[in-house]
Order: sequence, then C-alpha cells, then structure tokens
Amino acid sequence: MKIWPVPDSYSQELPKPGTPGCFWDNREDRYHCGVDIFAPPNSVVYAIQSGVVIDVGVFTKPDELLFWNTSYYVTIKTPQNLNIKYAELSEVFVRIGDFINAGQMLGRINDVLNEENISHNTLQYIRELLSLGFTCMLHLEAYIAPITEVRPYDSGNYFGTEKPYSLIDPAIILNGTKSRFND
Repeated sequence: MKIWPVPDSYSQELPKPGTPGCFWDNREDRYHCGVDIFAPPNSVVYAIQSGVVIDVGVFTKPDELLFWNTSYYVTIKTPQNLNIKYAELSEVFVRIGDFINAGQMLGRINDVLNEENISHNTLQYIRELLSLGFTCMLHLEAYIAPITEVRPYDSGNYFGTEKPYSLIDPAIILNGTKSRFND
C-alpha cells in the first residue's frame, strides 16, 4: 500500500499545471523538478513506499539564497527501481542504509522560506508562495533508474530546457495513496 506523505497537508490533491508547486512549472529561468505539498509548520512526513535510504543531505541553505532556511532531503530507492526524494525537511529521522516501510516517519517540515529576507527583488515564484502563505512544504521528486545527469540543478530546480529522461512526475507515484490513518 502507498501512503500519502503529509497527512496534515492542506490538500491531498497535487498542484495543477500553472499553479504554485506544480511539476515542471516554468519559472522563467528554471523548471520545478517536483511537486510541493503545502502543510502547516511541524507537519510530519511519512514514506510513500518501502525502500532503502540511499542519500541524506542539505537541500536549501541561506548562504546560497537569503530567502531559504536550511532544509534537508532524504532519498529512498524502492524495489521498483524508483528513487523518491523527500525534500525541504527541517528534521530527518532516518540514516543512509536504513530500510524504510511505507508509512514510516522520515522527518518533519517547517518554514523553508525566510519571510524576513523576501523583498521585491526576490524571484517572483517565491514572492507568490509567500503571498499565498505557502512557506512550509514537502518538495517531492521522483526518478526512474538508470538516473541520467540532472544538471544544472539546484534546490529542486532544473536550469535546462528539456526535462531529464529519468525525472518523472511524482503524481504517478502518489496516485492511489491512502491516508496513513485510514485502513
């Protein structure tokens, strides 16, 4: 069974094309590599599917862009050869090499955007997120193996024009998910 990753999210529907947080959104000089699931601060994030943690690291940090707070990511490889990246986590509860069951806690999200450092000069899509009150989110990416080079890439954004072959819309994985608390 697949589990919806953020039970406290404002919606269990993914952003539609052309709306903030949607997959492959054209952000003028970059494309959004995942989907954003907006939720209240301190929401817990759960694994959608079982797999092995293959990577954990820093995703955003304010010394790169002032409007970011520091956040982290966890990448899980599933038995179906999918790599699912859970990003913009404020806390991580797992380590590389851990086997994760669907529905297991991975971490927690908090405000990834630092409101105090957002000005009229900040990227338009960041200002839009702030105006909507979407400063806390799970950023979710999905890749099929073999993974092709996804560069130039930074903090969930691809700076090329053609979508990398291995990058897929996370909606494919999220279809058929259920709330962790419903049987």
